[in-house]
Amino acid sequence: MATKTKTLHDAFYETLKDVYYAEKQSVRALKKSAKAAEHQELRQAFETHAEESATQVERLGQVFEIIGKSARAKTCEAMQGLTAEMEEDLEDFGDSPAADAVLAACAQAVEHYEIARYGTLKTWASQLGYTDAAKLLDETLQEEKKTDQLLSKIAEKINAEGGRASP
Repeated sequence: MATKTKTLHDAFYETLKDVYYAEKQSVRALKKSAKAAEHQELRQAFETHAEESATQVERLGQVFEIIGKSARAKTCEAMQGLTAEMEEDLEDFGDSPAADAVLAACAQAVEHYEIARYGTLKTWASQLGYTDAAKLLDETLQEEKKTDQLLSKIAEKINAEGGRASP
């Protein structure tokens, strides 16, 4: 039996399913991180981005519609690894002065993964002629970049304070 040659469209669809799973996991991880964070600004950033990520999940649903496929998630090994690492770090550092610094670092690892994926998906959508999908994916990409920049600023404050929570 001959194997069908994989196309860029196949890669786009598989990656879309992967990031759909990852984004749903991100919402859960952000909510958990918000509860664990002591630094007020970090907690607020997590809460805000959790809401934003829920909107991003909806946006991904629109991308699935544009390409004529049902919204399906495929287990994302990378996100599972990142969330497992966050769980381990929370266990190891949860009661320490470094807890918020570690949480911020874990969140940035997720953002960097998402930035890479959304950048790829946006490029592929453009190449495949999915102009509307590319616009939706770019909107999310810009939000992820903005969140990463915010987390960097907050992490610098936390690190300057020695990792202690601020009032």
